[in-house]
Amino acid sequence: MLPNTLFMGQQLFFLPVCKSTNSEAQQLLLKNEATEGCVVLTDEQTHGRGQRGNTWEAAPGKNITLSVILSPVFLAVRHQFHLNMAVSLAVHDLLREQGLGQARVKWPNDLYFGDRKLGGILIENTVTSQSIQHSIVGIGLNVNQLHFGIGTATSLATEVGTQLDVKRLVNRLLELLEKRYLELRSGRIDKLKYEYLQALYRYQEEHGYQIGSEQVRGRIMGVDEGGRLALEIDGGLRYFAFKEISYLIGS
Repeated sequence: MLPNTLFMGQQLFFLPVCKSTNSEAQQLLLKNEATEGCVVLTDEQTHGRGQRGNTWEAAPGKNITLSVILSPVFLAVRHQFHLNMAVSLAVHDLLREQGLGQARVKWPNDLYFGDRKLGGILIENTVTSQSIQHSIVGIGLNVNQLHFGIGTATSLATEVGTQLDVKRLVNRLLELLEKRYLELRSGRIDKLKYEYLQALYRYQEEHGYQIGSEQVRGRIMGVDEGGRLALEIDGGLRYFAFKEISYLIGS
Protein backbone atom coordinates (compact mmCIF):
# COMPACT_ATOMS: atom_id res chain seq x y z
CA MET A 1 0.00 0.00 0.00
CA LEU A 2 1.39 3.41 -1.00
CA PRO A 3 1.45 6.39 1.38
CA ASN A 4 -1.25 9.05 1.27
CA THR A 5 0.93 11.61 -0.50
CA LEU A 6 1.02 13.72 -3.65
CA PHE A 7 4.43 12.49 -4.81
CA MET A 8 6.54 11.23 -1.90
CA GLY A 9 6.87 7.46 -2.28
CA GLN A 10 4.45 7.21 -5.21
CA GLN A 11 7.38 5.74 -7.16
CA LEU A 12 8.98 3.07 -5.00
CA PHE A 13 11.74 0.54 -5.61
CA PHE A 14 12.02 -2.26 -3.04
CA LEU A 15 15.28 -4.21 -2.90
CA PRO A 16 15.43 -7.11 -0.40
CA VAL A 17 19.21 -6.56 -0.10
CA CYS A 18 21.46 -3.79 -1.40
CA LYS A 19 24.81 -2.21 -0.58
CA SER A 20 23.43 1.29 -0.04
CA THR A 21 20.03 2.81 -0.81
CA ASN A 22 21.72 6.17 -1.45
CA SER A 23 23.96 4.52 -4.07
CA GLU A 24 20.98 2.80 -5.70
CA ALA A 25 19.11 6.12 -5.78
CA GLN A 26 22.13 7.74 -7.42
CA GLN A 27 22.05 5.12 -10.17
CA LEU A 28 18.36 5.82 -10.80
CA LEU A 29 19.17 9.51 -11.18
CA LEU A 30 22.02 8.79 -13.58
CA LYS A 31 19.68 6.64 -15.70
CA ASN A 32 16.98 9.36 -15.56
CA GLU A 33 14.53 6.80 -14.16
CA ALA A 34 13.42 8.65 -11.02
CA THR A 35 10.68 11.20 -10.48
CA GLU A 36 10.74 13.56 -7.49
CA GLY A 37 9.76 11.69 -4.34
CA CYS A 38 11.09 8.38 -5.65
CA VAL A 39 11.96 6.02 -2.79
CA VAL A 40 14.49 3.20 -2.63
CA LEU A 41 13.65 0.88 0.25
CA THR A 42 15.50 -2.18 1.51
CA ASP A 43 15.28 -4.80 4.25
CA GLU A 44 19.04 -5.20 4.42
CA GLN A 45 21.76 -2.68 3.62
CA THR A 46 25.23 -4.21 3.55
CA HIS A 47 27.35 -1.06 3.16
CA GLY A 48 25.22 1.72 4.63
CA ARG A 49 26.96 5.06 5.06
CA GLY A 50 26.66 7.64 7.80
CA GLN A 51 28.04 11.07 8.57
CA ARG A 52 31.87 11.33 8.69
CA GLY A 53 32.14 8.08 6.72
CA ASN A 54 30.73 5.98 9.57
CA THR A 55 28.91 2.74 8.83
CA TRP A 56 25.32 2.18 9.89
CA GLU A 57 24.42 -0.98 11.84
CA ALA A 58 20.95 -2.41 11.21
CA ALA A 59 19.56 -5.94 11.58
CA PRO A 60 17.80 -7.21 8.41
CA GLY A 61 14.04 -6.64 8.24
CA LYS A 62 13.73 -4.91 11.61
CA ASN A 63 14.31 -1.26 10.78
CA ILE A 64 13.61 1.53 8.30
CA THR A 65 16.33 1.89 5.69
CA LEU A 66 15.44 4.05 2.70
CA SER A 67 16.48 6.87 0.42
CA VAL A 68 14.29 9.55 -1.15
CA ILE A 69 15.14 11.52 -4.30
CA LEU A 70 14.20 15.19 -4.20
CA SER A 71 14.73 18.14 -6.55
CA PRO A 72 14.95 21.24 -4.32
CA VAL A 73 15.95 23.59 -7.13
CA PHE A 74 14.26 26.40 -5.18
CA LEU A 75 17.03 26.22 -2.56
CA ALA A 76 20.19 28.27 -2.96
CA VAL A 77 23.37 26.30 -2.27
CA ARG A 78 24.11 28.46 0.75
CA HIS A 79 20.75 27.43 2.25
CA GLN A 80 21.09 23.68 1.80
CA PHE A 81 20.95 23.12 5.58
CA HIS A 82 17.29 24.15 5.40
CA LEU A 83 16.63 20.76 3.79
CA ASN A 84 18.41 19.06 6.70
CA MET A 85 16.07 20.86 9.09
CA ALA A 86 12.94 19.80 7.19
CA VAL A 87 14.00 16.15 6.94
CA SER A 88 15.13 15.96 10.57
CA LEU A 89 11.80 17.42 11.71
CA ALA A 90 9.84 14.87 9.66
CA VAL A 91 11.61 11.99 11.41
CA HIS A 92 11.21 13.77 14.74
CA ASP A 93 7.47 14.15 14.01
CA LEU A 94 7.22 10.38 13.49
CA LEU A 95 8.98 9.64 16.78
CA ARG A 96 6.68 12.00 18.66
CA GLU A 97 3.64 10.30 17.12
CA GLN A 98 4.92 6.97 18.39
CA GLY A 99 5.08 8.27 21.96
CA LEU A 100 8.70 9.42 22.12
CA GLY A 101 7.99 13.03 22.98
CA GLN A 102 11.47 13.42 24.46
CA ALA A 103 13.25 12.38 21.24
CA ARG A 104 15.66 15.02 19.98
CA VAL A 105 17.51 15.98 16.80
CA LYS A 106 21.27 15.80 17.40
CA TRP A 107 23.00 18.27 15.09
CA PRO A 108 23.48 17.87 12.27
CA ASN A 109 21.48 14.76 11.31
CA ASP A 110 20.93 12.21 14.08
CA LEU A 111 17.88 11.31 16.14
CA TYR A 112 18.42 10.65 19.84
CA PHE A 113 16.38 9.47 22.79
CA GLY A 114 18.20 10.44 25.96
CA ASP A 115 21.86 9.92 25.11
CA ARG A 116 21.26 7.01 22.72
CA LYS A 117 20.93 7.06 18.95
CA LEU A 118 17.62 6.10 17.34
CA GLY A 119 18.41 6.99 13.76
CA GLY A 120 20.48 8.93 11.30
CA ILE A 121 20.10 10.95 8.13
CA LEU A 122 22.59 11.33 5.27
CA ILE A 123 21.79 13.93 2.60
CA GLU A 124 23.89 14.01 -0.56
CA ASN A 125 23.33 17.03 -2.81
CA THR A 126 24.12 17.63 -6.47
CA VAL A 127 24.64 21.36 -6.84
CA THR A 128 25.26 23.97 -9.53
CA SER A 129 26.82 27.35 -8.77
CA GLN A 130 23.39 28.72 -7.85
CA SER A 131 21.08 25.98 -6.60
CA ILE A 132 20.62 22.36 -5.60
CA GLN A 133 19.62 20.17 -8.54
CA HIS A 134 19.02 16.88 -6.74
CA SER A 135 19.15 15.61 -3.19
CA ILE A 136 19.35 12.00 -2.10
CA VAL A 137 18.00 11.76 1.42
CA GLY A 138 19.04 8.59 3.21
CA ILE A 139 17.17 7.74 6.42
CA GLY A 140 17.97 4.94 8.84
CA LEU A 141 15.70 4.46 11.84
CA ASN A 142 15.96 1.71 14.45
CA VAL A 143 12.48 0.24 14.86
CA ASN A 144 12.30 -3.38 16.09
CA GLN A 145 15.97 -4.21 16.67
CA LEU A 146 16.62 -4.92 20.35
CA HIS A 147 20.33 -5.73 20.43
CA PHE A 148 23.19 -3.58 19.11
CA GLY A 149 26.93 -3.94 18.93
CA ILE A 150 27.35 -0.59 20.68
CA GLY A 151 25.76 0.64 23.90
CA THR A 152 24.92 4.07 22.51
CA ALA A 153 22.14 2.82 20.19
CA THR A 154 18.47 2.22 20.91
CA SER A 155 15.24 1.58 18.98
CA LEU A 156 11.57 2.49 19.00
CA ALA A 157 10.61 -0.99 20.21
CA THR A 158 13.10 -0.76 23.07
CA GLU A 159 11.75 2.58 24.23
CA VAL A 160 8.00 1.98 23.76
CA GLY A 161 8.08 -1.66 24.88
CA THR A 162 6.43 -3.26 21.86
CA GLN A 163 7.19 -4.31 18.27
CA LEU A 164 5.88 -2.02 15.53
CA ASP A 165 4.67 -2.38 11.94
CA VAL A 166 7.66 -1.24 9.87
CA LYS A 167 5.69 -0.89 6.60
CA ARG A 168 3.08 1.31 8.25
CA LEU A 169 5.82 3.46 9.77
CA VAL A 170 7.51 3.85 6.37
CA ASN A 171 4.27 5.16 4.86
CA ARG A 172 3.72 7.55 7.75
CA LEU A 173 7.30 8.78 7.54
CA LEU A 174 6.86 9.58 3.85
CA GLU A 175 3.64 11.47 4.57
CA LEU A 176 5.37 13.55 7.25
CA LEU A 177 8.39 14.09 5.01
CA GLU A 178 6.18 15.44 2.23
CA LYS A 179 4.47 17.80 4.70
CA ARG A 180 7.79 19.20 5.90
CA TYR A 181 9.22 19.40 2.38
CA LEU A 182 6.20 21.37 1.19
CA GLU A 183 6.68 23.76 4.12
CA LEU A 184 10.25 24.22 2.95
CA ARG A 185 9.20 24.73 -0.65
CA SER A 186 6.62 27.34 0.34
CA GLY A 187 9.31 29.34 2.17
CA ARG A 188 8.26 28.71 5.77
CA ILE A 189 11.88 28.82 6.90
CA ASP A 190 11.29 30.71 10.15
CA LYS A 191 8.76 28.08 11.27
CA LEU A 192 11.10 25.22 10.39
CA LYS A 193 14.06 26.82 12.12
CA TYR A 194 12.09 27.57 15.28
CA GLU A 195 10.80 24.00 15.51
CA TYR A 196 14.24 22.60 14.69
CA LEU A 197 15.76 24.52 17.59
CA GLN A 198 13.01 23.39 19.97
CA ALA A 199 13.77 19.79 18.96
CA LEU A 200 17.55 20.20 19.14
CA TYR A 201 19.51 17.88 21.46
CA ARG A 202 21.22 19.83 24.28
CA TYR A 203 19.76 23.16 23.11
CA GLN A 204 20.73 25.89 25.60
CA GLU A 205 22.07 23.30 28.06
CA GLU A 206 25.68 23.21 29.25
CA HIS A 207 27.62 20.09 28.26
CA GLY A 208 31.06 18.89 27.26
CA TYR A 209 32.50 18.95 23.71
CA GLN A 210 35.71 17.97 21.99
CA ILE A 211 37.26 20.57 19.67
CA GLY A 212 40.47 19.21 18.22
CA SER A 213 42.62 18.25 21.21
CA GLU A 214 40.66 20.57 23.51
CA GLN A 215 37.75 19.63 25.78
CA VAL A 216 35.37 22.48 26.56
CA ARG A 217 32.07 23.18 28.28
CA GLY A 218 29.50 25.08 26.27
CA ARG A 219 25.87 25.73 25.39
CA ILE A 220 24.34 25.14 21.95
CA MET A 221 22.66 28.43 21.03
CA GLY A 222 21.54 27.72 17.47
CA VAL A 223 22.57 26.98 13.91
CA ASP A 224 23.60 29.63 11.37
CA GLU A 225 22.42 29.92 7.74
CA GLY A 226 25.28 27.72 6.56
CA GLY A 227 24.39 24.95 9.01
CA ARG A 228 27.24 25.62 11.43
CA LEU A 229 26.59 24.91 15.11
CA ALA A 230 26.68 27.98 17.37
CA LEU A 231 28.25 27.16 20.74
CA GLU A 232 28.56 29.61 23.62
CA ILE A 233 31.93 29.06 25.32
CA ASP A 234 33.16 31.29 28.16
CA GLY A 235 30.63 33.96 27.29
CA GLY A 236 31.53 34.12 23.60
CA LEU A 237 29.87 32.55 20.56
CA ARG A 238 31.87 30.21 18.30
CA TYR A 239 30.70 28.44 15.13
CA PHE A 240 31.61 24.92 14.06
CA ALA A 241 31.18 22.95 10.84
CA PHE A 242 30.25 19.24 10.77
CA LYS A 243 33.67 17.74 11.46
CA GLU A 244 35.09 20.44 13.70
CA ILE A 245 33.36 19.44 16.93
CA SER A 246 32.18 16.26 18.63
CA TYR A 247 29.88 15.66 21.58
CA LEU A 248 31.15 14.22 24.84
CA ILE A 249 28.19 11.98 25.62
CA GLY A 250 27.28 11.74 29.29
CA SER A 251 29.05 14.97 30.20
